[in-house]
Amino acid sequence: MATFGTLSDRLTETFRNLRKKGQLTPADVDGTVREIRRALLDADVALPVVKEFTAAVRERALGDEVNRALNPAQQVVQIVNDELIGILGGQQRRLQFAKNPPTVIMLAGLQGSGKTTFAGKLAKMLEKDGHTPLLVACDLQRPNAVNQLQVVAERAGAAIYAPEPGNGVGDPVAVARDGVAYATRQQHDIVIIDTAGRLGVDAELMKQASDIRTATQPDEVLFVIDAMIGQDAVNTAKAFQDGVDFTGVVLSKLDGDARGGAALSVASVTGRPIIFASTGEGLDDVEPFHPDRMASRILDLGDILTLIEQAQSAFDEAEAMKVAEKLATETFTLEDFLEQMQQMKKMGSMKKMLGMLPGMGNMKQQLENFDEREIDRTEAIIRSMTPVERRNPKVLNGSRRLRIARGSGMTVTDVNQLVQRFEQAAKMMKTVARGGVPNIPGMGPVGGKPGASSKRGKQQKAKGSRSGNPAKRAAENAGISASAAPTGSGFGLGGQAAPSEADLAELQKMLGRG
Repeated sequence: MATFGTLSDRLTETFRNLRKKGQLTPADVDGTVREIRRALLDADVALPVVKEFTAAVRERALGDEVNRALNPAQQVVQIVNDELIGILGGQQRRLQFAKNPPTVIMLAGLQGSGKTTFAGKLAKMLEKDGHTPLLVACDLQRPNAVNQLQVVAERAGAAIYAPEPGNGVGDPVAVARDGVAYATRQQHDIVIIDTAGRLGVDAELMKQASDIRTATQPDEVLFVIDAMIGQDAVNTAKAFQDGVDFTGVVLSKLDGDARGGAALSVASVTGRPIIFASTGEGLDDVEPFHPDRMASRILDLGDILTLIEQAQSAFDEAEAMKVAEKLATETFTLEDFLEQMQQMKKMGSMKKMLGMLPGMGNMKQQLENFDEREIDRTEAIIRSMTPVERRNPKVLNGSRRLRIARGSGMTVTDVNQLVQRFEQAAKMMKTVARGGVPNIPGMGPVGGKPGASSKRGKQQKAKGSRSGNPAKRAAENAGISASAAPTGSGFGLGGQAAPSEADLAELQKMLGRG
């Protein structure tokens, strides 16, 4: 995530230097701990948290578990990973639901922390899980806050209870109490109460929030905090804990470019778990918080589990089975290719997904240059074709390609490149459907006999591709270099190897123009 960009860079650089050493001395450990301390302080992590964290890392790094390790540098990285998970809360904590509905969830936090938007995100997320949430507008202080929640509720497709116009009119405690009663009558199983905030902590804010809590007896009180506020996060969290108390934390604006100290401080200082992380402005840009996965992202070890979960939620299983059956009996067409790209678009930002791969911290520039609009351009080209052309690209002669280029606002070269990439993809999918082993551009052959593949890789590395097709030659050479590369994460903790520049280039080509 962007919020941890600077911290991640500093830590990965520290570990890169550490890996050059075959054996660690106490001086090496002290130097590493000193660099970690500087990185955390620069990221606005609270000083008590930094002291506790670095002391734990130093003690373990000087212990027997590292001295006896075959690779002490990797062991230190593992220790830092473990301790990061610890200060982020340890185990994932899910929402606690009431035994007898409705479950009441109260949102608290400063003005501008993102409570109202998160209310809509949470409602949409819960609806996907089969719940029937009701949003209750209790922010009657901030101008147009009620209208904003109404708009958010409409976008999220959620019900809302907003009897008062707000803008200083109405009793928020009465609205909260009546909202819970209304939800019970209308059989909503979850109530989400959006409360007022202030620009800073004050007695009036705390009294109102405390009164709402007393009146509604919520099952969860979620403290929404802006991940970009730095050191103030600790003081604000403590004030809310003392004034209202809360059961869990929501980190908002994790897609920002701040230093991220709030995320690393609030759980440790308050003893309350982080339950959700908001990663963007869209209503789908929210995810359950996993301390172990967040630690992996910070250390540039990737977050493959979240990536898989996003893919599973976006892809239609029945549709996937239909495509698989079709591949086994029929021909993969451009219509199928278009459907697969539309499924990919449901997963969200390609940059965000690629950023979850291990080792991508070293390829930030390439990620920034990755053009998200390539899928749209490819879609425009395919939509400019007739049904016959989509089902049988072999009929695409020069005049047809010119017409398609004009209709999509692209060039004939773009159309030609798309057809070439499609033919490669169709061939690969047909191979998979028949139980064969595909040669994926930029990744080399998947599976096969280790010995044979290793031998073949060495031969190809020496000779290189001799294909007369420039695109095919580049893809084959990328596959040769990838198959010869060692596997494992950036720090030797297992997992996948970091994708190369050739991999990103090939993915960009598959999605759009070359």
